[in-house]
Amino acid sequence: MLDLKFVTENLDFVLKKLEGRNGDFSYLKKLPTLQEERKQIINDVETKKAKRNEISKLVGQYKREGKDAQSLLSEVEQIKVEIPEKEARLAEIEKEIFDMLAITPNLPADEVPLGKDDKDNVEIRKWGQIRQFDFPIKDHVAIGESLGILDFERAAKITGTRFVVDMGLAARLERSLIAFMMDLHASKGYKEVIPPYIVNEKSMFATGQFPKFKEDSFNLAGTEWYLNPTAEVPTINLYRDEIIPNEMLPIRYVAFTTAFRAEAGSAGRDTRGILRQHQFNKVELIKFARPEESEAEHQQMLKDSEAVLQLLNLPYRVVLLSSGDMGFGMKKTYDIEVWLPGQNMYREIGSISNAGDFQARRANIRFKRDKDAKTEYVHTLNGSGLAVGRTIIAILENYQNADGTVTVPEVLVPYLREKVIK
Repeated sequence: MLDLKFVTENLDFVLKKLEGRNGDFSYLKKLPTLQEERKQIINDVETKKAKRNEISKLVGQYKREGKDAQSLLSEVEQIKVEIPEKEARLAEIEKEIFDMLAITPNLPADEVPLGKDDKDNVEIRKWGQIRQFDFPIKDHVAIGESLGILDFERAAKITGTRFVVDMGLAARLERSLIAFMMDLHASKGYKEVIPPYIVNEKSMFATGQFPKFKEDSFNLAGTEWYLNPTAEVPTINLYRDEIIPNEMLPIRYVAFTTAFRAEAGSAGRDTRGILRQHQFNKVELIKFARPEESEAEHQQMLKDSEAVLQLLNLPYRVVLLSSGDMGFGMKKTYDIEVWLPGQNMYREIGSISNAGDFQARRANIRFKRDKDAKTEYVHTLNGSGLAVGRTIIAILENYQNADGTVTVPEVLVPYLREKVIK
């Protein structure tokens, strides 16, 4: 959430920054007027309360002196009526201001390219050699079904579309990748955590999923509980409404969860295979940092995510997202896109984002530099470390063989205890 004082004092700058966010944010122009009315009401209420207390003292004095205090009592009664009316209007204004800020996205960092969508993203670098095949390339669906390790038909029978049953070595591959990713990141100083897979509305609001993306979430009927859409949500909320001791920062977590997304905004997109599922496993990197450290922590997080693909020897590229392609709560995001031979293109396998203090304001996560210092909001960062299902796609397609088998990446052999998937 943006800072109200900053927005009202820098409205033209804020609106300019939001131009690349593909929305109409003209409603923010009302904020200075609402803020001024809010201040006037607060002052008026305080004045009336002071007046009421003053008159109440006079009433006591009049009664002691045997004077008629009826006019004073009438004035007190009138003030008692006026104060609740003012406070009711104050509550309306504060809700209107809160609702405006709640639907306003984060401001893009200065270095973020201005653009409407992913076509305006900027490639930063490429890594790895794209393999040249001397046989017809299959996509992961054809590979998985021919090997009998990905069963979409039975998943549809059990649940519906956009689900899969991992069978045999696919199940072991998924399990191996989770362990490999968690081990790798833990060895670099990230603390392992497996948070709840169910979160409440406050948690979803804190990280920016609500209210804007409520339709993309799975609600547990009749409750305020939702299925976790990404480990970012429960892990960021570990410190909601807390003041983190300065000496603990930066905090680095690697979290594993199964994630659930309704994908309401992507109807008809990537319906074949496991690229866009309602349920998928994901390893996520989460950081809490001091403001002056967040950019360096962001760059290191990107390197830590890239390391997964480098060790798996999967070619990829890194792109800096444009203002129109960034997530709602983020000020800067890099996407890691892995090469998929079956699609003959790079596809996103991870997003590495810096939210600045945007989520911390919504979640009220602060820190103090010392016992006498004022509290400050931390910066929160999150990144894929990586999406497990999409990593499986990349392995099946990049390591496929002419006979229909798939070679296991060398780094995974100790986990999978197989050198070939057949």
